[in-house]
Amino acid sequence: MSNVPLISPSSVGSDAASSDSGFVTRVYSKLRGLPMWVLWGIVVVWSLPTIGLAVSGFRSRDAQRQSGWWTAGFDDGSLENYRTIRDASASGTIGDSLLNSMAIAIPATIIPIAIAAFAAYAFAWIDFKGRKGLFIATVALLAVPLQVALIPLLQLYVGGSHLTIPLIDKTITLFPDLDLQGTAAAVWLTHTGFALPFAIFLLHNYISGLPGDVFEAARIDGADHFTIFWRLVLPLSVPVLAAFAIFQFLWTWNDYLVANTFAGNNKDARPTTILIANLAGDFGANEHLLPAAAFVQAFFPLIVFFALQRFFVRGLLAGSVKG
Repeated sequence: MSNVPLISPSSVGSDAASSDSGFVTRVYSKLRGLPMWVLWGIVVVWSLPTIGLAVSGFRSRDAQRQSGWWTAGFDDGSLENYRTIRDASASGTIGDSLLNSMAIAIPATIIPIAIAAFAAYAFAWIDFKGRKGLFIATVALLAVPLQVALIPLLQLYVGGSHLTIPLIDKTITLFPDLDLQGTAAAVWLTHTGFALPFAIFLLHNYISGLPGDVFEAARIDGADHFTIFWRLVLPLSVPVLAAFAIFQFLWTWNDYLVANTFAGNNKDARPTTILIANLAGDFGANEHLLPAAAFVQAFFPLIVFFALQRFFVRGLLAGSVKG
């Protein structure tokens, strides 16, 4: 089998951009024409809450109550808040909770991307029986609210799923008892399941818009589906993969409901969102610690966003217009 040539994503993007038309293209052109100082102004405004958290984290309790963070001076700065959340709290240390958040967010981001990329390619370029119906059913899962599935999933993780047949008095195990309650695995498995419909829908829109001639040339050259997927689809899909990675990582890192449901009773598996919620203490006695903890918790999503932000707009516009 001969090697399948790789096509530069930038060349495909430029071809698509030249043929775009309609409302989306006009809006995109207007946004690209904004002066640089306007864009920097938006960045500054967007960054103000984070700056406020960072400054308030260095201020004492009395200073936070008496004046706003923008009035802070060098005389009321302190590292005591950060030392307190670093060393210990009623829910654990900030270091342990950050590790738990990574144990949840990283698998819950990588696994949906891996599965959804394969599924999206299959729905877009592999002709199999029931493809359209299965794709519609998959996308329809977006309408299922997360909240209605929490208790059934909790019961599934704790006791498994069993079906009793009265006529033969026999019980069949449909899903084994994995004893996942109170573990990080239960949290990222739940996030993975609910992220897959949107991930498949987003990636399918992009992959189905890739040039068909490239795939035909690869098949003539003897490439199978896996080779086409690995050598062509993945390199061309970096923008949309990065865009989904940003969304998914931010969602799982900042999640409280799912984490509290499946890992809230285990101190060793609680992420930073649960630690921050419990940090204030009784009657808000430790409320001055919240800005410091919130800034530490927000620091890693900021790194991820700025590292992948150049793919963000390209990924959002993926598949939105056709040539």
